[in-house]
Amino acid sequence: MTPDLRADARRRFAESALAASVDIEVASADASARSYWRVRSPGAPARILMDAPHDRAELDTWLEVGARLRAAGLHAPDVFAVDRADGFVLMEDLGTRTYLPELDGHSADHLYGAAFDALLRMQAQVDTAGLPVFDRGRLVAEMELLPEWFLQRHLGYVPACEEWDVIEAAFTFLAHAALEQPRAFMHRDYHSRNLLVCAESGSGGRESSNPSGAPRLPSPGIVDFQGAVAGPIAYDLASLLRDCYIEWPHERVDGWVEAYRLRLRHAHLVDVDAARFRRWFDLVGLQRHVKVLGLFCRLWYRDGKAQYLGDLPLVWRYVAQVARGYPELAAFVALLERALGERDITQARESAA
Repeated sequence: MTPDLRADARRRFAESALAASVDIEVASADASARSYWRVRSPGAPARILMDAPHDRAELDTWLEVGARLRAAGLHAPDVFAVDRADGFVLMEDLGTRTYLPELDGHSADHLYGAAFDALLRMQAQVDTAGLPVFDRGRLVAEMELLPEWFLQRHLGYVPACEEWDVIEAAFTFLAHAALEQPRAFMHRDYHSRNLLVCAESGSGGRESSNPSGAPRLPSPGIVDFQGAVAGPIAYDLASLLRDCYIEWPHERVDGWVEAYRLRLRHAHLVDVDAARFRRWFDLVGLQRHVKVLGLFCRLWYRDGKAQYLGDLPLVWRYVAQVARGYPELAAFVALLERALGERDITQARESAA
């Protein structure tokens, strides 16, 4: 379908759902083929139209996971209309106040406090029955993005045979470390671009409690949850506190991690000491960032989304800092440092584009 025909289809869907004429403007896009449009009609609150044209199964998953979150009293957007055949959803507008521009040294404790409340609710109350399991196959497949897209396509570095052994050993170590953890509901991208500051009053028309009677958590609004799995309990915490888009001093991260461990322990979700939990947090976060080094490069070389290259230096710092703290990963981080050299990794390799 051409862009003009797709735009016409969006408008027909929105006008039919709202029984009114509408104005439609771009709201945002993300790292996938989905796009988001703000829909306004006379006398009604704004709505968001999600355009997900290519994958019916992914749309069904998004709808189903969102229902699980709302059932637990979390602020996933309400859904007002769905066209599965064409890939359209009309949903609640959570606004434009994502966490990322709102976070600073003064606001972080308050904003992360709300995010921790929501994360604990997800891990304690959201049903994981039927969700995919974040097993060894998925863990390793994600990390394999690094040699293909970061090392070879972006850096032009082809590992020697013995270096492939180092990479495989590191991936095995990280996968094993992740599988040691208890499993819980895992959002998978629980970070500052997928959390929104929402008004206490919500959107109007939302239930005030979940089916068990617990009060709804109005903020943060939670989006981009279609990749949810049953996975390691420290993963979403690492995604939040070692966010690919904002960095915090080590001491502050240490305090947040330990405070959240104590909350998990009080909720009977973990029973480990601070050192063990910190190892979980470090290594599952490292697994994520190894993946992201490859993913951000793939978003440019395959999908033409250059903006993610600018986020590579922070992700690389996370990888290097954590890996240097674990003797089992010394050869792996040394390999990556050789491949990187003095290269500015924010710059695309022209011959690979």
